[in-house]
Amino acid sequence: MKHLYSILCLLLVAFTALGQSNNATLKGTLKDTKGVPLDMVNIVIKEYPTLGTTTTARGEFLLRIPAQKHLTIVFSSLGYQTFQDSVYAKPEETVIKEIVMPEQNLELAEIVVKEQRRNGGNLTSIDPRVINIIPNASGALETMLKTLPGVSSNNELSSQYTVRGGNFDENLVYVNDVEVYRPFLVRSGQQEGLSFINSDMVSTIDFSAGGFNAKYGDKMSSVLDIKYKKPSDFKGSATASMLGASAHFEDVALKGKLSHISGIRFKTNRYLLGSLDEQGEYNPNFLDFQTYISYQVSEKLDVSFLGNIAQNQYNFIPQTRETTFGTWQNPLNTKIYFSGQEEDVFKTYLGAVTFNYHPSVNLNLKFIASAYHAKEEETYDIQGQYYLNQLERNMASGDFGDSVLNLGVGTFLNHARNYLDATVYSISHKGAFNSENHLLNWGIKYQHEKIEDKLNEWIYRDSAGYSIPYSDSEVLLYYTLNAKNKLSSNRVTGYIQDTWSVPVKSGDLYLTGGVRFNYWDFNDELLISPRMTLSYYPEWEKKMSFRLSAGMYHQSPFFKELKNSDGSINYNSKAQKSFQIVGGSDLIFSAWDRPFRFTTEAYYKYMSHLVPYQVDNVRIRYLGEQEATGYATGLDMKVNGEFVSGLQSWASLSFLQTKEDVKGDGHGMIPRPTDQWMNFSLFFQDYLPGNPSYRMQLSGFYGARLPAGPPNGERYQDVFRMPSYRRIDLGFSKVFISTAQPSEAPFFKHITDMWLSLEVFNVLDINNTISYFWVSSIYGDQFAVPNYLTGRKFNLKLTLKF
Repeated sequence: MKHLYSILCLLLVAFTALGQSNNATLKGTLKDTKGVPLDMVNIVIKEYPTLGTTTTARGEFLLRIPAQKHLTIVFSSLGYQTFQDSVYAKPEETVIKEIVMPEQNLELAEIVVKEQRRNGGNLTSIDPRVINIIPNASGALETMLKTLPGVSSNNELSSQYTVRGGNFDENLVYVNDVEVYRPFLVRSGQQEGLSFINSDMVSTIDFSAGGFNAKYGDKMSSVLDIKYKKPSDFKGSATASMLGASAHFEDVALKGKLSHISGIRFKTNRYLLGSLDEQGEYNPNFLDFQTYISYQVSEKLDVSFLGNIAQNQYNFIPQTRETTFGTWQNPLNTKIYFSGQEEDVFKTYLGAVTFNYHPSVNLNLKFIASAYHAKEEETYDIQGQYYLNQLERNMASGDFGDSVLNLGVGTFLNHARNYLDATVYSISHKGAFNSENHLLNWGIKYQHEKIEDKLNEWIYRDSAGYSIPYSDSEVLLYYTLNAKNKLSSNRVTGYIQDTWSVPVKSGDLYLTGGVRFNYWDFNDELLISPRMTLSYYPEWEKKMSFRLSAGMYHQSPFFKELKNSDGSINYNSKAQKSFQIVGGSDLIFSAWDRPFRFTTEAYYKYMSHLVPYQVDNVRIRYLGEQEATGYATGLDMKVNGEFVSGLQSWASLSFLQTKEDVKGDGHGMIPRPTDQWMNFSLFFQDYLPGNPSYRMQLSGFYGARLPAGPPNGERYQDVFRMPSYRRIDLGFSKVFISTAQPSEAPFFKHITDMWLSLEVFNVLDINNTISYFWVSSIYGDQFAVPNYLTGRKFNLKLTLKF
């Protein structure tokens, strides 16, 4: 393994340094029947669907294509008829095309397309084709989100992410307009299992890191809006790897009136968790099934059903753990011998029925009824006996790296019997009316929540024969949490929003204004949240756009935010409130005769009535009896484009500062748990010159040091910084079957695509810290032993489509 770095570097150079000398160039312009240039037209090589580009504002495009191959180029855009053209080129030949695309009146089941230009607000559309090719240890769609500016995650085992100083619970996630929830009791990434979103079923992905419009909900950080596919014919796919397997099928029936798409996924982290310091018998099994069925009742009415059943089981019998940590001046080592086990079960069920009625071309009415149920169990009894040693640091000594002094011995016993049962019912209506200069959206929703939980967890600690905390009359527990809670409540929310195309002389100006309301009978609180977005697309020689958003974002407590540190309910809890202002711009430019986009956004959030919290791995422990004010400010930048012709890659850079002042603690402003001054992420694709069947994908992450503190300490003590997060994942793939390379074997005649991927996770084998385990020395000092994430692992994955 010692030559692994050199081999990987050589392979990387082989993909990039060879240039594109065995390729040819396709360039030209696209116009409509009136001679107006068309921008944002998708151009894809049919035989290599991952290779493509889009036109500029002048209707121009440039694409490097494989030479000496008969290719079909597909030009498509909403509102225009799809056009195909055949191309054959010699090496380094330049082929010029002048394409005219006639308009097409396109009416869809859920939306009426009036023009192909401008999605408003601060939403970013993401190509779903990237999901299945990005090197991905968690197997979740959210891994792709983590490469976007403003988004941060220091845990490759988790699908959770933070956005611009918020926490995991401040992110909205919608699938087909139905809100989905993250597990309540999960405390570590290895317990988490499958993300709700099935990437095989995804049609469109829209994401906003802040400043989103009033039609989205009442969270303070971000919104992820997912739409599942509506099939037009029979297709399917299957994937198998060392981390699990998945399959999906889609088809139509009844002369196209009935369509369905269904997917099943199985995931196990056993192989990946073998690289952790904590050795033992890992048996995590995560399974889910989803289906989306749609029936066209008439030309104006369709009915659909979205269903999900998921069961995530995490069983673990720990055996030993050995961790080396400390500094060069004071190297330390701890070894722990375990007994006991952990058994966790997280079950979720979701069903949603949607009636979509569009009585006219300009009017769309939608009615949704949904039910969500979660049943979670977290049970463990684990005893550990540890030794804390100081190591020899003299490299000249024969005992270099060995223990030279025992600093402490101790025992701990962790116990938990935590149970939660949550049910959420909702009915809602959404509408949209489109006129010549206005797009009016409105909606109203009623939601009933019933949640019961029972918490019983404690920790006993012994150091050098004495229980901590020490008492000469009784045995005291180090930590206890015992609570029973029941919550039954109702919410009514709604919004109205208008997008106005403002007439201006030079360019396009869009003004979106709206207001939300939220009433919760648990605390009898009514929230009003006005929001506004201004988008301007000037007709300059340099293609630029500008946007400015401002508004109120109030987050009413759901359940976890209501809890005090002792597990009881805070019945006086009110909504967390924030005022946000976001300004941004986009610049479209050309480099190496290829299109690029540079995006930048600056933001400021002032927050009040905050509920302070502490983070351990992915578990958020709210301090409901406390209140804080705070702020978050930062700058996000992203450049994306065809660094390699025909393939989209991007790099993101973010700067952030977020602090809060806990009322009454006397310590003023302190960093919030998500205060990470810099984040950098990268996604890069490449292929062998002249042979796109050999491909490479690379994702890289750097996150600056996050705050941390002592166990069960006060909030103001969380100012110690964990090491920075650094990770590179690399993937190599070989396409065996495609439209350009069909198989002649009868067994494979129905397979349209098949490729084999080799993924290398954590290429540099860096020990990233996610949290700390605290041990005591014989002198009473406490030492923070880092809990490391996964090391370098290889994964082989086979994917086929039919």
